[in-house]
Amino acid sequence: MSEGYGAHLISHPELVADMIQQACSRSGLPVSIKIRVHQDLRQTVELVRRAEHAGAAWITVHGRTVKQRAEPASMEAVKLAKESVSVPVVANGDIRNEEDIARVHQMTGANGVMAARGILDNPAMYAGYGHTPIHCVHEWVDIAMATGVTFTQFHHHLIYMLDKVTARTEKKVFNTLTSTPAVLEYLAENYGIT
Repeated sequence: MSEGYGAHLISHPELVADMIQQACSRSGLPVSIKIRVHQDLRQTVELVRRAEHAGAAWITVHGRTVKQRAEPASMEAVKLAKESVSVPVVANGDIRNEEDIARVHQMTGANGVMAARGILDNPAMYAGYGHTPIHCVHEWVDIAMATGVTFTQFHHHLIYMLDKVTARTEKKVFNTLTSTPAVLEYLAENYGIT
């Protein structure tokens, strides 16, 4: 952020608007942005209005400020942003299951939702699964092995995916594994994934 990108831009709506205009005029494609809300919601409203005026096709609004991480996302802030523009608004923050999707849509009137941590926990969420099915874990292993995903990324995603189906004592074991062969051996022994 201190380098002048990402959430740093929340305090520079004129620069965001210029970036959107430039991207629209140079690409000829729909351009969207994703923002976090500002502590002062009037500034959030100003930012989404400027983004719309500059040509943003849709705006994704994460209902947390830059400094917030684990606090509940403010759906009131997302709703305010939605009511301030006519382009579609996508709500982000605290989307972990189908019930959250319905709740957030009802609370905000958003045109869609975006999941981040929720989709890490359960990549099959939008297919109606309450937790990651083992066949999805198997598919991730196949993809990771075929594409050369780094161990850190491979293991990190598995930690999220297995969270709801692994006992606490087993999590301690799995989370401390330090190599791809060790992870593959663990998955074969505990889940029959080969």
